[in-house]
Amino acid sequence: MKAVGRSLRARLRDGVAASDPGLLRLAAGLRTVGAIALTITVLGLLGSDVTHLVAGAMAAMVATFAIREKQRGKQAVTLALGLPVALASVTLGALLSSRVVGGDAFFVVLIFCAVYGRRFGDRGTALGLIGFQVYFLSLFVGAAVSGLPELYGALGIAFASSALVRFVLVPETPAGILYRLREAFRARLAQLVSAQVELLDAGPQELEKALEDVRGGTARLHETAMMIQGRLEEGTADKATARLLQRRIADAEIAAERLGLLLLTARSAERADTLTMHLPGAPAPAGAPLPARDEATATLRRDLDALRMLVLRPVSENGTALSHVRNRLLGYRDGDNLPAAPTVVQDVFRGIGEAARAVLGLRIALGGARDESDDTPATARSREEMDAEDAAIDAGEDEDREDDEATGLRRPTTRAAVQVAVGSSLAIVGGEFLSSQRWYWAVLTCWIVFINTASTGEILVKGYRRLVGTVLGVVAGIVLAGLVGHHTWTAFALVLVFVFAMFYTAPLSYTLMSFFVTAALGLLYTLLHTYTFSVLVLRVEETALGAACGIVAAAFVLPVHTDRRTNDLLVTVLDRLKDVTETAVDQLSGGPPVDLLDQARDLDQALADLRAATQPLTHPVTPLRARRDTARYVVALLETCAYHARSLAATAELLPTHPSIAADPRLRRAGRRIAHNIAAIAARLADEQATVEVETGRSIASLLEPDVPGTPRYGRVTDRVLRHLQRLDETVAGLARPLDVPVAEPRR
Repeated sequence: MKAVGRSLRARLRDGVAASDPGLLRLAAGLRTVGAIALTITVLGLLGSDVTHLVAGAMAAMVATFAIREKQRGKQAVTLALGLPVALASVTLGALLSSRVVGGDAFFVVLIFCAVYGRRFGDRGTALGLIGFQVYFLSLFVGAAVSGLPELYGALGIAFASSALVRFVLVPETPAGILYRLREAFRARLAQLVSAQVELLDAGPQELEKALEDVRGGTARLHETAMMIQGRLEEGTADKATARLLQRRIADAEIAAERLGLLLLTARSAERADTLTMHLPGAPAPAGAPLPARDEATATLRRDLDALRMLVLRPVSENGTALSHVRNRLLGYRDGDNLPAAPTVVQDVFRGIGEAARAVLGLRIALGGARDESDDTPATARSREEMDAEDAAIDAGEDEDREDDEATGLRRPTTRAAVQVAVGSSLAIVGGEFLSSQRWYWAVLTCWIVFINTASTGEILVKGYRRLVGTVLGVVAGIVLAGLVGHHTWTAFALVLVFVFAMFYTAPLSYTLMSFFVTAALGLLYTLLHTYTFSVLVLRVEETALGAACGIVAAAFVLPVHTDRRTNDLLVTVLDRLKDVTETAVDQLSGGPPVDLLDQARDLDQALADLRAATQPLTHPVTPLRARRDTARYVVALLETCAYHARSLAATAELLPTHPSIAADPRLRRAGRRIAHNIAAIAARLADEQATVEVETGRSIASLLEPDVPGTPRYGRVTDRVLRHLQRLDETVAGLARPLDVPVAEPRR
């Protein structure tokens, strides 16, 4: 029973870790709710009235979620600076409350400064957010000069409570977050292997769903890997440790994705197209399931389950059984004990061996014990290779990069500040016509739709989602207000629940977050005895007005159209892709070793930015179906290119340590066409008048035919490198059609 209980707890822990990588959403929700609960408890014990309870709760929420820095020292400094900013803001709000024109003008200036402050990094963003939200708080609770001392006390308690919860009750350290992210990566890797088992067993009717689960698992694993990349610098003791972990995470991600492709190929009548793994909704390739009673299929299923077990076992655990499983899987790398089966099925076993090697490296990098007593020759060889790789990791300083930042009104922060100031001015005027008492709701919505957006399309989608969430929240607020009545502490308890739900769902759904915000505000209105049905209807009207003002400002004041932004980001992705490909090919051709891991990370980040920017184009409600399909197809092609480029980079970094991989100067010939085509597509996107063409012709393998008859065809370059180059060449050429880039006639 104890073993069953431990197994159940382990599965629950792994499930939570996979659903919330690093427990970042859970921690954010707990910190915010804890700060609010502590604030209202202290204020309640001091006998504060409901108005100051509400003010303290809102201030505690702002003081908690505004701080985004990763280092605890910087968080403390920002929080300390935030209190005088909050006091100044509430003071000005009270002083200007009776001066309509002056108050409105100052509010617009404050909004401009708050948005412009983003250019000064996380601290500037946090202080601007605190200044704006506390000014809004003063309007919400009707702050007056005579009541400022009590408000000062509520704000001070709120900031102190936020600090206590952040640094004592729910502490957060970079090393702790990185540790939880590593556990989440292992959990999501195990989930992906489970999805691959389902793909193996799926019948014709279940194949599409099984493939979609593998796609989703692959995307979630990549998301977690990106989150780890962003935390390595702060969460590790030194750069060598960070680079080692970065390398092992990348190896495991690539090996897992390749294993999925090999499984799909084994299920297909022909080699599976890599694009199938990256294009949502792409049909599964035709083919029959592997024979269920076949001995090779049974062994394959057993070994996939064993791989999943190897992933999930604690890194500190060793033992004969674990060593036996590890040795058996690693033996497949060199073709040991491969079952009698078609070549495509044997390739899956080799893929399991590569994945097992990646998992072994990951376990060692995470601090696993090195029990080598039961090693087979294959396992010992894998350890020697990884030891050589570890020794070759360069912990030198990264090169400083100079960003070509725009200046003046072209700078994103300046442009956004001007846009939101204009939009807020419109919202103030329109809001005053709707309500002279609660016009600030329109301003708040206009402000919020500009947060973390960079194009007109993104603002349109965010405004739409906020309006939908607000309407649903109003309905919930009507029901809850009737149930709660004037039971103060019941209402505050429900507010805490909604605040937690708001922060927990914020990264998942902006509509859900808006719903919980509006429902919580309905309860706060009830506490302030200002709740009526007309107030909540006015909330919807003000929200719609604020969203409309934000969209108008974004569309007509220094606009950044979605097409222009996506084109700029496309060019950035292509530039990064060209850098990674050229560097990897040069290194595989005998060039000097270069830091490929950071280049691959830059490519992944650029692609993530592009994926986010295309959301307005791929939104389900968009009427431009053809445009939506094209955007999805282009992003899927680029994700395919990134996968092959990452794989080339990973192989190139093995050159100094693996005797089975050696440089081949002829690869430069194969890489020239790929680099030319990437540059041609980027040039065409940057300038529609550019006279460039995409080149096609003989396969990559044929370009490597020996110059001297009788010499080895491929030298010691592995077939895998050629396959990645071939697929990269085909996928880059495939970008030409959807992006309207001319294709030259193949040369004879």
